Amino acid sequence: MPLLTLAAVCLSALMFGLEISSVPVILPTLERVLHADFRQVQWVMNAYTIACTTVLMATGTLADRFGRRRMFAVSTVAFGVTSLACGLVRNTPLLIASRFLQGMSGGAMLICQIAVLSHQFQDPMERGRAFGMWGIVFGIGLGFGPIVGGAIVALASWPWVFLVHVPLAAVNGLAIAHAVTESRDPEARTLDTIGIVTLSLATLCVATYLTQGPDLGFGSPTAWGLITVGVLSAAAFVIAEMRAVRPMFDFSVFRIRNFSGAIMGSMGMNFSFWPFMIYLPIYFQSGLGYDSVHAGWSLLAYTLPTVVFPPLGERLSLRYAPRFVIPSGLFTIGLGFSFMLLGSRAGHPSWLTMLPGCLLAGIGLAVTNTPVTNTTTGSVSSTRAGMASGIDMSARLISLAINIALMGSLLVSGVAMHLAASLGSGDGRRVHALALSLVAGEAVTSLGSDPGLAHAALTHGFAIVMLYGALGAGVLGLASLWLFGSKQ
Repeated sequence: MPLLTLAAVCLSALMFGLEISSVPVILPTLERVLHADFRQVQWVMNAYTIACTTVLMATGTLADRFGRRRMFAVSTVAFGVTSLACGLVRNTPLLIASRFLQGMSGGAMLICQIAVLSHQFQDPMERGRAFGMWGIVFGIGLGFGPIVGGAIVALASWPWVFLVHVPLAAVNGLAIAHAVTESRDPEARTLDTIGIVTLSLATLCVATYLTQGPDLGFGSPTAWGLITVGVLSAAAFVIAEMRAVRPMFDFSVFRIRNFSGAIMGSMGMNFSFWPFMIYLPIYFQSGLGYDSVHAGWSLLAYTLPTVVFPPLGERLSLRYAPRFVIPSGLFTIGLGFSFMLLGSRAGHPSWLTMLPGCLLAGIGLAVTNTPVTNTTTGSVSSTRAGMASGIDMSARLISLAINIALMGSLLVSGVAMHLAASLGSGDGRRVHALALSLVAGEAVTSLGSDPGLAHAALTHGFAIVMLYGALGAGVLGLASLWLFGSKQ
């Protein structure tokens, strides 16, 4: 039953996408209702992202070894159970712990989606259509998550942002049991335990260092301890994989030009589009003065193309080959960021001046996303689909974690530079605190009588971030084009 199989995969993709993008809109509510401080509220998001990155490669290996349908069903049920826990807890530490467990099950569920699609749809045309539909549904979850989350809070209460996944997971578990064919790698007789432990530890330490470095202090003993353990674990992982008979992370796949070129596409999207999705609403609200409703509608220009255009990306990929489509998609994202930069510099910036850039970036993402996933898994044998999808998603989420931190740092630094030059202040701590307040959308009364100073500082900071996004997508587009090569 291919249609029911595709429906089961798409429903889990919708759940995963909604959980990423709907939770940020309830963070102010959590801060008020649970009496949480700002650092704890940050961890509600960070726990989910970090947990996702720690299980990706391990899940691919376990799925190859014990069966992809089995792992898909187990991770889906676990996602429902942990979502129930998130909705029932009433204190912040327990919510953070539940979010970490939810992130682990969500990351495992995501890897299994890709592995199941790759095995279940062997024909290139059918696989292209399947991944195109998967991309549409995944985009719907990510794009409309903020609106869905806000509506749930307005009509019910914040726990239902989590609880809504409980019945969805139950229904999807039944669909997986009846529609998905079991598959596994017959050669995966042993587990790469050392590889699983070292990569998970390295990812956890590096992601925690990047996300919590500003609070800990990048030069503090705790931060140095995290990065040291992370680097040593990464080195141990590389050594273990090079020596393993059946490695979890098979470095030989990078000799396949299509695989390596597609991985550059995975990283390029997360050097630009996805991390900026977190900061663009800040620009609409703090930079342009829109309220949350208008900012949400303005954000649709950025996210709606990711819902509409994935089938176009697959059709172009089948007609012109991924080696042209993926780099072209990254170049389109970079062009979109360039147009957003120009729009933010207009005499009277508004959502209209930002519209062309937002649309171009969204179209570029939609054209790139599903061909990347289809190419990485289609470049290797179907028996190693779990491993290939694990590398793909690891590249995505690890680069996403890095660039969320980098974009935030660039934004605050850019705002602080403009404030320091305008105020003539040599007090770095005071200027940095003012910059953080502006980026957080708080009213700052210490900026003097110039009402345009806050807007100018934010515009300067966002210009740096948009330039970074344009360069990141463009450079990785060139790298992807070079790695694909001129031959099929």
